[in-house]
Amino acid sequence: LQDHSRFISANAYLGCWGIVEALNQGADIVITGRTTDAAIVCGPAAWHHRWRRDDWDALAGAVVAGHVIECGTQATGGNYSFFTEVPGMERAGFPWAEVHADGSSVIGMHEGTGGEVSIGTVTSQLLYEIASQDYLGPDVTARFDSIRLQPLAPNRVRIDGCTGAPPPATLKVAMNEIGGWRNELAVALTGLDVEAKSHLLERAFWRACPFTPQDYASVTTQLLRTAKADPASNEEATAVWKLTLKDKDEARVGRPVFNAATEMALATIPGFYLLGGEAGKEARPYGVYTPATIGSELVPQQVTLMGQAPVTVSSVAPSQRQHGSRIESGMTAAARHCGHDPQSTAAPAAPATPAATTQTQTATLRLPLGRIVGARSGDKGGNANLGIFVRNDAAWPWLNAFMTLERLRELLPEVRTLQVERFALPNILAINFVIHGLLQEGVAASTRQDGQAKSLGEWLRAREADLPLELINHKETP
Repeated sequence: LQDHSRFISANAYLGCWGIVEALNQGADIVITGRTTDAAIVCGPAAWHHRWRRDDWDALAGAVVAGHVIECGTQATGGNYSFFTEVPGMERAGFPWAEVHADGSSVIGMHEGTGGEVSIGTVTSQLLYEIASQDYLGPDVTARFDSIRLQPLAPNRVRIDGCTGAPPPATLKVAMNEIGGWRNELAVALTGLDVEAKSHLLERAFWRACPFTPQDYASVTTQLLRTAKADPASNEEATAVWKLTLKDKDEARVGRPVFNAATEMALATIPGFYLLGGEAGKEARPYGVYTPATIGSELVPQQVTLMGQAPVTVSSVAPSQRQHGSRIESGMTAAARHCGHDPQSTAAPAAPATPAATTQTQTATLRLPLGRIVGARSGDKGGNANLGIFVRNDAAWPWLNAFMTLERLRELLPEVRTLQVERFALPNILAINFVIHGLLQEGVAASTRQDGQAKSLGEWLRAREADLPLELINHKETP
């Protein structure tokens, strides 16, 4: 980047070795800057087991353990597709990780609390906010396709087998800037003629607004078809027309928008009312997230024990190829950091579209996909990840053959025009999809109703498909 002035914040993601140094100096409490989530587990483990910086397999195993417990109750039944099978979810307990000298670990949970630790809950969290099989970090690259899971006892799962390799010569950087101003109108469309009502609202808004669509940096119109046929309540009869406007000029997206809505209230559709109280009255600023990378040699860690001189810890890992010092921004840097060639639209690992002929013809029943498939989804800047899995070995060949890139685009029409990558993880009976650009410029700027893609997996599970009868009643592999 030639000009950094527009950014209001930027942070590099540090690894675990500053934590190790602080513990070596006798610290009881370590206050860090922005480390990776997994570094909070890797640091104490590396210190306790006296690992070297090139103990790649051990470090990779600790990263996996850290990834599993970093979101707390998401490893014990929270945000879990099969939550109805989990006891005590009114108050799920927190997980813990017991990390061994070789990097293997046992994931458990506190006794007397709700939820569970199982192959299913651990698999779900392993799929959360990842990209390819190579899970890149500042200390090690963990190969997620080498992970093995084994149930040990109730609420105990062993993780082993994870192999590691040197990390990239760069650290991830998160940069944020003020993107401009935004405003939204959400109008209830109740009862009949939903399409006609939405069309009238759009025409009327632009007639009342002193600006044209071309005057705005961004205009997004959505018709949310949430109404039911023969509705039994007022709410069940309601769909939503939603308009989102963005611009650098606050004056364009502020009061004029509310004024236009006020003019429409008594002069357009029957049953007009705004959702969200005084929606549209005031513009609000929004942020834009930009991922980048920076040479790790430019970000040394300073460790200061209270009352003592600081000690410098290098962020450069052994065996790294040294790159020229620079900061890269945008999709190119993000793609490079994730181990992808930004010129390619194909998944760099595993066949992206298994041949349909690999499926055996068998009796099927049309049901929601979620009857046999679990999912977990999330955000990475403007991209969404969608991880899906099955819970027994018999279902894996079907899932791998069935859930192709083409099938995903068929089931989720919103994805059809976007770049999507597919990564198979047969070791945990899972597939991860990375959907580029679904969340636009990140959660703060996104115009999607779910700007973090938290519900994307549950949407996929609600879609109907022809499921093999022999798999429908299978439960988790014991």
